[in-house]
Amino acid sequence: MITTVVFDLDDTLYDEIDYCRSGFRAVARFVGKVAPPACSDDVFACLWRHFTAGNRTRTFNAAMEELGLPCDEGRIAQLVEVYRNHQPDIELPSDSRRTLDALQGRHTLALLTDGFLPAQKLKVAALGIEPRFRAIVYTEELGRSCWKPSQAGFERLIETLATAPDRMAYVADNERKDFVAPNRLGMLTIQVVRPRRLHADPGCQEGSAAAVQTGRIEDLPSLLVRY
Repeated sequence: MITTVVFDLDDTLYDEIDYCRSGFRAVARFVGKVAPPACSDDVFACLWRHFTAGNRTRTFNAAMEELGLPCDEGRIAQLVEVYRNHQPDIELPSDSRRTLDALQGRHTLALLTDGFLPAQKLKVAALGIEPRFRAIVYTEELGRSCWKPSQAGFERLIETLATAPDRMAYVADNERKDFVAPNRLGMLTIQVVRPRRLHADPGCQEGSAAAVQTGRIEDLPSLLVRY
């Protein structure tokens, strides 16, 4: 019987692309202030065009170069900091809210998420979800080597919640990294496939696939009663 449900954050409880849009708007406002006569709307449009075209690693460099703006190492580092430290303009979707409401009281809820601090904490605060979870593990606090697919974050939750892996479910989205560790530990793994997700590549190692897949996070309460 599953008594504890652990959630991933990005592209599981909300659409990560909304955070990306929010971050690029913050960067565009910053550039508009420090690099006049750049217009923040034009900067955002250029950033967003490169990002949605598939440039996920050198978005800032490509946009600054196209706009003829300074893009030395120091400036790019500034833009990265603005992006990671901005106050996100994101909301918890209604389907996730209803799902958490339905599970509250029936299961112990927890959160485990990778990503840079304070960005992940700012996302959690913006979504207003911290009070819903008995425990939250930000793997960055354990060290970069503890990011998924490391088992370290999951082992921390097992210890903190004093439960057994076979009574836990991990709900996440990214087959390339999310399910390897919980599968090895014996947790039930559930992949939520949100239509707007950023990471759709299949896993490339043994044990990377989730045991259960759903296109609707609201299916979770009915799925969990089977286990």
